[in-house]
Amino acid sequence: MPETAVPAAIGAEIDRAVAALDVAALEREYWDQDEFVFLPRFLPAETVARLLEDVARLEPGLNRNYLPGHKKGGSVSHFAIAERGPALLGFYHSEAFRRFLGRLTGAELQLCPDDDPHACALYFYTEPGDHIGFHYDTSYYRGARYTILCGLVQESSSRLQCRLRTRRAGAEPIDLAVATDPGALVIFNGDKVYHGVNPSQAGDRRVVLTLEYVTSREMHPVKRAFSNLKDAFAYFGIRSLFQSARRRRQAASGG
Repeated sequence: MPETAVPAAIGAEIDRAVAALDVAALEREYWDQDEFVFLPRFLPAETVARLLEDVARLEPGLNRNYLPGHKKGGSVSHFAIAERGPALLGFYHSEAFRRFLGRLTGAELQLCPDDDPHACALYFYTEPGDHIGFHYDTSYYRGARYTILCGLVQESSSRLQCRLRTRRAGAEPIDLAVATDPGALVIFNGDKVYHGVNPSQAGDRRVVLTLEYVTSREMHPVKRAFSNLKDAFAYFGIRSLFQSARRRRQAASGG
């Protein structure tokens, strides 16, 4: 399937989910919380089921990573999703969803470049101690980067821990612990929200789909090199470096 194709069923289901939103109310909440909003119910169960079919196909190939003092977990990159996750990729490429995000954020959003392994990725918290320390999703692109988390599995004591309004002068910070239940959605500006995930326990299972959108697809070569190394060692493995380079060559040659 071409990477830009959106499976008809997923496209229609995302369209219906977007059409059901009170966008004006969400927009007010998003800006009041300094570019963060949580939708406890966005996707219906049947759409989540379609996405979980892709998860089951992709999970055996996940890359496990451990950075002492910062993170532990499993990851599946955009590259693997582009090859074997048509429903997941279709969600990311939904024009209706991107238009909704653009209205919410007040930005003209673009898909990340094809060689970005974070563009559309899965994160697994399925072993004891899986977690990620508090951080910002710092954008290495020339513009802003927006993060969307979609809950797929939440059979876990792990929660997305958020501190909002940390960069708004004079504002009182807000602390939230969010359960990313199946179909729930979290939308935020990566440079504004300080967040992490508390450690999972034995028997826990939490799976999240992450979608990234940017206002500029350009990145300084030095920042690109740093970003690629970080992704390889902290998320997707050394193989992702070669996959990313191959995709850049294909894009440059028009292949």
